[in-house]
Amino acid sequence: MKLSGDLRSFEERLGHHFARPELLLRALTHPSIASDTRPSNQRLEFLGDRVLNLIIAEALFRADTDAGEGQLAPRYNVLVRKETCADVARQIDLGAVLKLGRSEMMSGGRRKEALLGDAMEAVVAAIYLDAGLEPARTVVLKLWGERVAAAEEKARDPKTALQEWAQARGMKPPAYIETARSGPDHAPNFTIAARLENGAEASATAGSKRQAEQAAATALLAELERS
Repeated sequence: MKLSGDLRSFEERLGHHFARPELLLRALTHPSIASDTRPSNQRLEFLGDRVLNLIIAEALFRADTDAGEGQLAPRYNVLVRKETCADVARQIDLGAVLKLGRSEMMSGGRRKEALLGDAMEAVVAAIYLDAGLEPARTVVLKLWGERVAAAEEKARDPKTALQEWAQARGMKPPAYIETARSGPDHAPNFTIAARLENGAEASATAGSKRQAEQAAATALLAELERS
């Protein structure tokens, strides 16, 4: 099987050339365009999730020999969650080579976080099946790169941190209020305000409510630290 030019370019961005290119094609095939003769990436996504989990867990285990489970677990969660996988997918422009059905393509599927995250996991599985664990580890650690080193800093969920800040001062938990929504239905942007009962407030906008809440909590924590 010969890959198209865009897929060969993707191999370069990925850092792995497939001996079995059909694995890459399958990893990039969304269920919306799958058929009996063209299977989707769902089975590969299942395997890739487990391969990624092992690689990241081992990398964290080796990076900090003094950290206990309670310290390693939140770092691990930051690195393997769907948002991070989607961020890595955007880094290598995976969306440009996703194989989607027409309706999914028209609804902005190439930018959807869940689709990108799932496909990134499927690509990890494809590398593993094509060449084994060591090449998969090499690619994952290259692509996740600085995220592994920064995991400790990002491990503490900002919403949890803000709630702990409020509770330590006898306040109710912060409220998160949607103040605006913009963009088309298939790719909306949400503006969320994080608000404390003492009147402190900060807002943020993102492509999902969860991301906007996290960003608003981060912004409010930064303001509180400056005050």
